[in-house]
Formats: sequence, C-alpha cells, structure tokens
Amino acid sequence: MKDDFIFGLRPVIEAIEAGKTIDKVFVQNALQGPIYAELKAILAQNKIRPNYVPVEKLNRFTRKNHQGVVAFISDVPFHKVEDIVPQLFEEGKTPFLLILDRLTDVRNFGAICRTAECVGVDAVIIPEKGAAPINSDAIKTSAGALYNVKICKAPNLAHVVDFLQQSGISVYAASEKAEKLIYDVDFTEPSAIVMGNEETGISKEVLHHADEKIKLPIEGKTQSLNVSVACGAILYEAVRQKFTKAN
Repeated sequence: MKDDFIFGLRPVIEAIEAGKTIDKVFVQNALQGPIYAELKAILAQNKIRPNYVPVEKLNRFTRKNHQGVVAFISDVPFHKVEDIVPQLFEEGKTPFLLILDRLTDVRNFGAICRTAECVGVDAVIIPEKGAAPINSDAIKTSAGALYNVKICKAPNLAHVVDFLQQSGISVYAASEKAEKLIYDVDFTEPSAIVMGNEETGISKEVLHHADEKIKLPIEGKTQSLNVSVACGAILYEAVRQKFTKAN
C-alpha cells in the first residue's frame, strides 16, 4: 500500500478528524450504512467533495477490504484563491497566477509546479475533480517545489476566472488555435495563465470566460508541445518581461 492513501470507513473518518489534508475521496456508488452516513456528514462539514465511482475503480487502488471508500492524503496544504488574491494586492504585489485545467499526468503536474515555483508564481489553481493527485510522486517530480508554492483547489474554474477578472487580473488561455502570440501580451500587469488537459486542452467553459487566447509560435511539422514544456516557455516569457521592465 502506498503511504499517500488510506481506505476503510473508520480510517478515513479518523484521518479527517485528525486534520489530515485530503486530496481526493473516492466513494463506491450507492454506498449505505450508519458509518457511511457519519463519513458523509464529516465530508460535508469539511467541504470535501467525494468522487462517486464503481467498485471496480476502488479495487484498482487496493485489493484489501476498502469498505467502499479510498482517500488520498496530501502533505501539501490547500489554499483558497479568494483569500490569496486580496492578500497579494494588500502586500503591494502584482498577482501572477497559474490555472491548470484538469491536468491528469502526475509528472507533468509536478514539473509545472517546479517551474512555477522557480519563476515566482503566487499560486497554482486546480479543480477539485479531474486533476492529477498531489501525492508523493508529484512532490518528487516537483523536486520539493510543491512545499513552497501555494496550491488552490476550486470547485469551478470558470467561476475562478470570473473572480480573478473582477479582481483586476487578466486571464490568458494557452491554445494552439489562438491568434495572439505570447510575446504580444503584457505579463507585467496582474495576470493569470491557463494551461489545459494533456489530451483535450482547456475546457470550453473556461476558454469562453478567459480574456484572451494566446499561443507559442510553432515552426516545425509537429503542431503541439508537451504541456509542461509549453507552460515553462510561457512562464519564462513573463519573467523576461518583468526583468526588462525592472531594468
């Protein structure tokens, strides 16, 4: 058993009550019983949204008696973007945020967070559901950077985009279908960059809410980059602009 997940009704309840940071909870469809009712109430109290799945998915996590519940635990604390953004403005900083829309590959996620921490991203925002688990593999791939960059979880990324825009932050969605190049965007102003899922890109809803779509120039026959590489290139263009403006 990996050390970053636990299973069973009572162990998961005890982990939540002990203040463990819960990354994801998977619950068997149609699970019932008094202990599950207790777990359901505790999940609601702690604003943890479970993922309801067939028993076959739980059996892939462990063959032991999971009692219909598997929870992934993270050593990384989670924050609320609604708390971080006002604090950044109060401190006189220019917010620089990164939104990862349903990235599922742990290695991509860890590598991106490593780059984000290196360039001074203030927070990485991910969805509550459909994102890569923040486990020991992610932490290892990030070279420990996940301990030093704030991670925010949000139930709805489109609502996050709206909140950022209302706060005076421009939101740029990276898409190969964009007309504007990353070099034509002013990243020295309050900015958030959205990177999409490895297979399907940014969801239509988030794409619709973004201020502008931006892209990297592609000169070769291969028309797309790995999301981690693309994200690094965009983040470092933002860094270049900030250094140029400062000097």
